[in-house]
Formats: sequence, structure tokens, C-alpha cells
Amino acid sequence: MKAALLDTPGLMAALVLAGIVIYFAGVPALLLVFIFLFAGVLVTRYEHEAKREMGIYEHERSWENVLANGIVPAICAILFPYVGIGAYIGSLAAITADKFASELGVLSDKPISLANFKPVKQGTSGAMSVFGTVMSFDGALVIGAACFFLFPGTDLWRVLLIAVIGFIGSFVDTLFGILEEKGIGNKATTNIICSIAGALLGFWLLH
Repeated sequence: MKAALLDTPGLMAALVLAGIVIYFAGVPALLLVFIFLFAGVLVTRYEHEAKREMGIYEHERSWENVLANGIVPAICAILFPYVGIGAYIGSLAAITADKFASELGVLSDKPISLANFKPVKQGTSGAMSVFGTVMSFDGALVIGAACFFLFPGTDLWRVLLIAVIGFIGSFVDTLFGILEEKGIGNKATTNIICSIAGALLGFWLLH
């Protein structure tokens, strides 16, 4: 596979985080991470030549990217015995929604900046499109559907709720992307904020 591969430091960071997840939260939680990773590879590879031409295709990720996406879920896994699995699920739903929004939504030719509601170029942080918005919800829905099979007691209502939580987390990421465009923060900080928003909502709503 030529896309979305981790370099050596990224792989080591991923293995450490995976060990934390399986030790504190168990096999189903780790499988949910694998589903996120697999879905992330698929959407990253989709139309990768077009993304390369736009200068936004990332074919190799390092430890910074791994931590930006994985540190909050790992903390939620550590806290699982005390706060339950909801925060963990919410954080993964949010980062998956953001992954779908950024990797697929960037292909839309009509993004609108939330800073001034004017059209902006593809790949601009803090911008949304109709297609990207739908893809964001679909990404979170992937996590919700996976939970239906991995975690007993996850009914269809909770699947939908997980999708909504992930979508809101992705929207929070977009809002902070406005600051990113102004030089305040970067992609890593907005990813962390996205996963924190998902974790808080998951803890609150997924009892």
C-alpha cells in the first residue's frame, strides 16, 4: 500500500497507543481503532492523484500525526474503567468524521469559509461544503455502525447518536480551522480539539 503509511517514528507511536488501548479498554476498542485506520486509508487514497495536483496529498504520516489523532482516544481508553466507553467512542467518531470531511470534502469545488461565508480554494481550513458535510456525517456513521457489532447494547438509536457526536466534533474542528488559517494553531491542534469535543460529547451522551 503506497498511501497513508507511517514512517518509523509514526509506527512506533501507533504501536504504543495500540498497546494502551487494548490493555485498558480491551479488544473491541482496539478493533474500532483498526476500523478508523482502514477507513482513513481508503478515503486518503481516493482520488489521490487529484489531491496531489492540488498539493494536499499526504502519503506518509509521522508521530505528530499519530499523536494528534490518537492521544485523546488513548487517554479515554486509560480512563475507561472510570468514565465508561462513551468518551472513547465519541473521540474516534469525531476524528473519523474529520478525516472523511478533509479527505473527501476537499474534492468539492464549492467550499465556503465559515469566517466570512465567501468561497475559498479547496483545502482551506475553516471551510465547509455540502459534499464535505455529508461525508463528515458518513465517517462518523462508520464508527457508529462498527459499534453496533463490537459493543453489546448499541442499538440503532445509539448508532445514529454516535454519528451525530462525531459530526459535531468535526464541525468544532472546522471552527478552529478558522484560527488555523490566521496562524493560530495548526492541523495537529485542531485535530486534538476535534477529538476532545467528541470525547466530551460521548461521555455526556453515551452512558
